[in-house]
Amino acid sequence: MLHAIGALLVFQLAGEAISQLLGLPVPGPVLGMALLFAAMGAVPALAQRMRDTANALLQHLSLLFVPAGVGVMLHAQRVAAEWVAIVAAVVVGTAITLVVTALTIKGCIRLLGSGDAGGDA
Repeated sequence: MLHAIGALLVFQLAGEAISQLLGLPVPGPVLGMALLFAAMGAVPALAQRMRDTANALLQHLSLLFVPAGVGVMLHAQRVAAEWVAIVAAVVVGTAITLVVTALTIKGCIRLLGSGDAGGDA
């Protein structure tokens, strides 16, 4: 398990280093995850070795949200003062995401063809 966690941290560090050195607008952990994904595709045994550790981390994923919850509680007064803007941003952002997703799916279906002759998709 320690080796797998070490590998995860090495990939995150590599992503962060690439992001900083090349001045990319992509966060380092995202690049590290892409590198890990590519490595697992190239070496399937790597995915097998990391499976147990990944499942153990996922079982305790909720603990990673504790700092965010504490941060919200720390700024509870500000959240209470600006709740209208927060709710509006969440609702509008969700609506925009749904519309863009629907249009993207519609465009992909049109481009690739639905494959369904009956049209009951």
